Amino acid sequence: MYGAERQQLLAQQARTDGRIDVTAASEALGVAPETIRRDLGALERQGLVRRVYGGAVLLERLDFEPEVNQRDQTRSEEKDRIARAALDLVPQRGTILLDAGTTTNRLAALLPQDRELTIVTNSLPAAAQLAAHGHTNLHMLGGRVRGTTLATVESWALNVLGGVTVDVGFFGTNGFSAAGGCTTPDTAESAVKTAMIQACRRRVLLSDHSKYGDDQFARFATLDEIDVVVTDNGLDEQAVGELGEAEIELVLA
Repeated sequence: MYGAERQQLLAQQARTDGRIDVTAASEALGVAPETIRRDLGALERQGLVRRVYGGAVLLERLDFEPEVNQRDQTRSEEKDRIARAALDLVPQRGTILLDAGTTTNRLAALLPQDRELTIVTNSLPAAAQLAAHGHTNLHMLGGRVRGTTLATVESWALNVLGGVTVDVGFFGTNGFSAAGGCTTPDTAESAVKTAMIQACRRRVLLSDHSKYGDDQFARFATLDEIDVVVTDNGLDEQAVGELGEAEIELVLA
């Protein structure tokens, strides 16, 4: 296959899926990862994609944010493992915060009903799962509900967060990296996440490895504001090294 033919296939994949994974593309096309990286460089120069850690994203979809159902089906096994690993970080009693996100929602489903927990969340799916827990003192943050993420945002949520202190917060993200911190496409959701970060004594980021290096528009935390990153074992050695240099506790599920 000529390089131009390969690049045409990669461009078609970017338009269909919104992103290209270097490892998956190299295996599918039977070429070295470095060849795919060169192809992505060519596509980037043509203005079709933007290269990110581990691959590239379609330039037209940089502000695209999939809805909850679509995101929940992506890397489902990795998210299950991350949620199970995060369960070890939940205290036997005390206060926890659950940010909106498909992985944090999975953690909500795993929380034991016999723990004496006060839980604060801005996630409608998480609140629905936890409402019937016998020993749980559940607080749902108010505000406008974003249909894309089913999260509450804006002033009603921000006002409450300014007056609470939480033992451990569990956060989702659309992208994270040593340089860019933790990011999301929406500024209203970013503002609530920032207030959540400030309200927590200990902060735990739950994210699958594909989001590393995929920096989004709005930063809600720098990595030095995160105490623990729980991700899956697909994170490569370079990313592990970068997070190690940032002196963050890393859990690979």
